[in-house]
Amino acid sequence: MWESVAASVAGVMGAVAAAAPAPLPAPAVDATPVLTSTPFGALPEQRVTHTVTISGRGTLTATRITFTTTVDLDGVIARAEPGRCAASPRIVVCDLGDLLLGTAAAAPRITITGRIRPGVPPGTVVRNRVSVTSVESTATDPHIASNAYLLSGSTATATDPPLESPAVASEVRPPGRSLRVPAVAAVMVGAVAAGTLLTRRRLRRRHGLPPAAVTTGHRDPM
Repeated sequence: MWESVAASVAGVMGAVAAAAPAPLPAPAVDATPVLTSTPFGALPEQRVTHTVTISGRGTLTATRITFTTTVDLDGVIARAEPGRCAASPRIVVCDLGDLLLGTAAAAPRITITGRIRPGVPPGTVVRNRVSVTSVESTATDPHIASNAYLLSGSTATATDPPLESPAVASEVRPPGRSLRVPAVAAVMVGAVAAGTLLTRRRLRRRHGLPPAAVTTGHRDPM
């Protein structure tokens, strides 16, 4: 008798367990970091501000933001709303605690400011990167945002060019040069004419002819 009752109770419990709904899976967390660097392409000795915001929906537990850069920053100041940060010349780590994304509250925001250290050689790749980790998204699968640029070679402030370039000025003729050229040409023409006249006189003397008079407007009989 007791065996039949126990079998009946076990059957009822099994039916109830089979009819009970399965537990719902935990809602997926969508967390997207956005990184903005101002000014983008900052040069050595120039101050730059990196701003990180997190958008999405869901709950993040024990949220941590890690910012890294490939150049040293002097005087780094990092602030998190909410949370607190620890900063070094190339790494900033901010612990934000538990976050509920997608609510009416403002999105979490981290601001990092600093001055790029002088002496960074031209051609250096400046790469800024931020990652978001939490219990729901561990360090092996973080949410990442980044930007990068190539450091140019000049840090000097642009100035207006001079009114006259020395190379152009050296090609300008000095005053009076155009007048001296005709004078030299006239002297050379006169020397050639005098040489021709002397040659004719020598030929006349050699052939016993009287010297021809030098006049204008008459043809030479020779």
